[in-house]
Amino acid sequence: MVFGVNPGTLKSHEGFSAKLGLNFPLLHDPESKVAARYGAVKEDGRSIQRTVVIVDKTGTVRYHRKGMPTDQELLDVLRRL
Repeated sequence: MVFGVNPGTLKSHEGFSAKLGLNFPLLHDPESKVAARYGAVKEDGRSIQRTVVIVDKTGTVRYHRKGMPTDQELLDVLRRL
């Protein structure tokens, strides 16, 4: 399952999803607790760094990268699962 997480409001998520045509949900993380657990909070403690995390069915993190990986990089990781 694919989803995004950020501290933006639900209303901002709706607009962002519509603008980009996203076909996955964006989850609201108002206090950035999820972002912090996955190391996605920037050094200033307020901003979020785009971070891609792939977690397998057992809950094990199989991939973690700050920034935006290529589609090929993500497909390679998913094929190995």
